[in-house]
Amino acid sequence: MDRKKIVLTGGGTAGHVTPNIALLPRLQKLDYEIFYIGSYEGIEKKLISDFCIPYYGIATGKFRRYFDPKNFSDPFRVLKGIGESKKILKQIKPDIVFSKGGFVSVPVIRAAHSLKIPCIIHESDLTPGLANKLCISAASKICCNFPETLGYLPQGKAVLTGSPIREELLAGDAEKARALCGFDDIRPVILVMGGSQGASAINKVIREALDRLLKDFQIIHICGRDKMDNLLIGTRGYKQFEYVRGELKDLFALSDLVVSRAGANAICELLALRIPNLLIPLPSKASRGDQLLNAASFESQGYSMVLKEESLDEDSLLDSLHALYFNRDSYIANMERSSQYNAIDTIMNIIEETIKNG
Repeated sequence: MDRKKIVLTGGGTAGHVTPNIALLPRLQKLDYEIFYIGSYEGIEKKLISDFCIPYYGIATGKFRRYFDPKNFSDPFRVLKGIGESKKILKQIKPDIVFSKGGFVSVPVIRAAHSLKIPCIIHESDLTPGLANKLCISAASKICCNFPETLGYLPQGKAVLTGSPIREELLAGDAEKARALCGFDDIRPVILVMGGSQGASAINKVIREALDRLLKDFQIIHICGRDKMDNLLIGTRGYKQFEYVRGELKDLFALSDLVVSRAGANAICELLALRIPNLLIPLPSKASRGDQLLNAASFESQGYSMVLKEESLDEDSLLDSLHALYFNRDSYIANMERSSQYNAIDTIMNIIEETIKNG
C-alpha cells in the first residue's frame, strides 16, 4: 500500500513554522511521507533543516497594505512562486497540503487548489491575516485557535482546534532548569519572554523593577539576541538568556508564572502547559492589533491576565504579578477546562478525514 504524502508550508516567522514542526512526530508515527515548501532562504528553511525532510524553495512576495516600491514587483514573484509550486506538487503528488500561513503559503495553496489537491490552513490569530484571507476560498478546512475566529470564517469550513504544541514541551525537568539557573527552591519563579527578537519595553521595566521583584520571586529572562545586560550577570535569583531552544521545556517546567507577548503560538503553549501568565501584547501602533485581540480573548476565557504596554511601569508590573500569583489556582482551573489544548489529535483527524473524502 502506498504511503500517504503531505506537503507542509508556512514561513516568514518562527510562528508560521513551529506548529508544523509540532505535527511531525505524529505524521512520522502514521508513516506519512513529508515534504516542505518554503521560501528560498527564509527562517523556515533553517528551522526545517534539523528534521531531514525534503525542502523545496519557491519565489514569494509580500502583500502590503501600505505603499512600497516592492508592491510593483512582488505580484510577479507570487506568480513565479505559483508556477514553481505547481511543478513541485506535480512531482510529489501529495494527498494533501497543510499550511500554517505566512506569505510563502499563498503560491503553494493557490497552486494546490488549481491541481485539485485538498488543502487545510491554520489561522493562529483571532482575525485572519491577509495571507490566509487569500487562501480561504481554496481551503477544504480552516483550523483556528480562538472561538471568536469562527465568526470570521465560512461556516462548514472552520474548526476550533487550538494550535499544535511540540510534545517535548510537556516533558520538561524543573530540577535541570533549577540547576541551570542556580536558583533556590524557596521563592517562586517567573519566566519572562518577549518573542524571538525579545521586547525592549518588557526588558526595560523588568530590569528597572528587578530589585523589588527579587524580594519575592526569581526571574528567568529570555531577553533576545544582543539584549543581555552584562552588568546584571551573576545577580542572585536572576538568569538571563539571549535565546533558548532545548532548554525551554525545562524552564517552563520550573516556572510558576510567565510574562509574555501575546503571539498566538506562545499563548497556546502556555495554555497547554497550564502556566498562569501575564500578557503584555504588542501595541496596535507596532502591529495590525492581532496580539491585543489574542490577549483579550484569553483574558475573557480566564486563561490570562493582561497589562497593556502603555500602562506598563514598575508599579503596574509588580501589582499585576502579585495579583496573578495570589490567584494562580483559578487561572490553572480555567485552563484545565479548556478544549483547545488537544490540537494535534484534532488536526490529525481533520487531515485523515479530508484525505479519505478526497
